[in-house]
Amino acid sequence: MHLIKICHMRRSVLFLAILAFVFVNPASSFAGKYEVTRVTDGDTIQVKAGGTKTTVRLVGIDAPEVSRSKNQPGQPFGKAATKYLAALVLNKTVAIKSYGPDRYGRTLAEVVLDNRIVNIEMIQAGLSEGYRGKPASGLDMAPYRKAEEEAKAAKRGMWVLGEKYVSPRDWRRMKDQLTPDSLHTTGFERF
Repeated sequence: MHLIKICHMRRSVLFLAILAFVFVNPASSFAGKYEVTRVTDGDTIQVKAGGTKTTVRLVGIDAPEVSRSKNQPGQPFGKAATKYLAALVLNKTVAIKSYGPDRYGRTLAEVVLDNRIVNIEMIQAGLSEGYRGKPASGLDMAPYRKAEEEAKAAKRGMWVLGEKYVSPRDWRRMKDQLTPDSLHTTGFERF
């Protein structure tokens, strides 16, 4: 009888350990299937499953910024990236592979449609770069970097800008320091 209790207790502990691993290590699990209800910009979407809505930030990529107000222009290719992402996923059912939340509470995730990783497709189209900050835990950035090298070499999308190209990360840092007139002389345009 004592041996049965120990075996049962070991199984319970093993089950709890596996359950804890899945929740603590979000890179190891799919969050599930969702309908894409909105495309906010070239790297952010809103999805819905049942009655639950979630904002998803496509992990591993950084798309050109769109304008958030009438007085400020967006980056070149910001609108194009948003439209391209919408054409890929809007009103479609996608799988979400979660890498946990970002600092804004959005779900960092790979978005999968028809066995294709949409995040990498955005880079291949030249409408996003590989994320330049610290990558999400468990995310393999190698395919993202490879896709970016190929898009640059082919001068797809934003890579046609050549030396005028400004990384979205750098653009966010600089935009508050620029005047409206200087935005047009530094590679920023109204698209």
